[in-house]
Amino acid sequence: METQSEPPSGLWLPLITPFRDGALDAASLRRLIAHYARQPIDGLILAATTGEGLTLDEDEVEQLVMLTAEALAEAGRALPVWLGLCGSDTRRLVRTLARVANWPVDGYLIACPSYSRPSQHGLVLHFEALSDAATRPIMIYNIPYRTGVNLGNAAMLRLAARDNIVGVKDCCADTRQTVELLHDRPRGFAVLSGEDALYFGALVRGCDGAVLASAHIETEAFAAVRQRILADDRLGASIAWQRLAEVPRLLFAEPSPAALKYALWRLGLIDSPELRLPLTGVSDGLAKALDARLSVAKSDTYA
Repeated sequence: METQSEPPSGLWLPLITPFRDGALDAASLRRLIAHYARQPIDGLILAATTGEGLTLDEDEVEQLVMLTAEALAEAGRALPVWLGLCGSDTRRLVRTLARVANWPVDGYLIACPSYSRPSQHGLVLHFEALSDAATRPIMIYNIPYRTGVNLGNAAMLRLAARDNIVGVKDCCADTRQTVELLHDRPRGFAVLSGEDALYFGALVRGCDGAVLASAHIETEAFAAVRQRILADDRLGASIAWQRLAEVPRLLFAEPSPAALKYALWRLGLIDSPELRLPLTGVSDGLAKALDARLSVAKSDTYA
């Protein structure tokens, strides 16, 4: 069982999956990778929620992973790439981990089971089985407002004792739970925020970074907020965050990643803002608001 020497930290990007005419858009994906390889991010996550992973078939996920690895190699950037996985059938996920064991990824972001709402004991057994099967580190994705179940801290800490369960993408929406986890977690267990609108507060509380869809846009500015926190410049970080706070508000005003794909299309990074049903494109009003924000940030270089 392989583990990584350092837990994930910093600014991670849950990459969108570009589509065109119903298929994976390889040209746009390569353009995205070439762009973000030059940006101050610390890792990529593929086929997660922002990447519309639930709409991808097995062949498309493999194509996505292989194209990303090739594009990063061409860009000369050794950026960690983790694969998003989810499911409510533990046995099926174990089989998936076996199928992807030799893919060029560095770890897995695995969401809590959705809809079935297992007990805390069931959640522990679920992730223990995945831990036993995985050949790469696992970061748990705790997002109860999507899955219907919250992985509490007692269960989380039990799982954190495992060598290859190295962190959590925290979207529990309970500040007290997050603060207590930060206090009680073992050394080497990372807590990354997954709440874009709460990014600054999460860093102030001591989170090790964040997985932010919003950081597709104005990436350097999002990274700078954390750098100022690390430099003990909380006032500077606060001012920088105030300038950015509108970005997640706009990008999540309608079901994600519709607004994000529209913005990336307007910036020329993808050839189409296409989504897969049941997701649909942005409203005219939101499109105008996004255009206005993008014009403010036009000094950034997108190529």
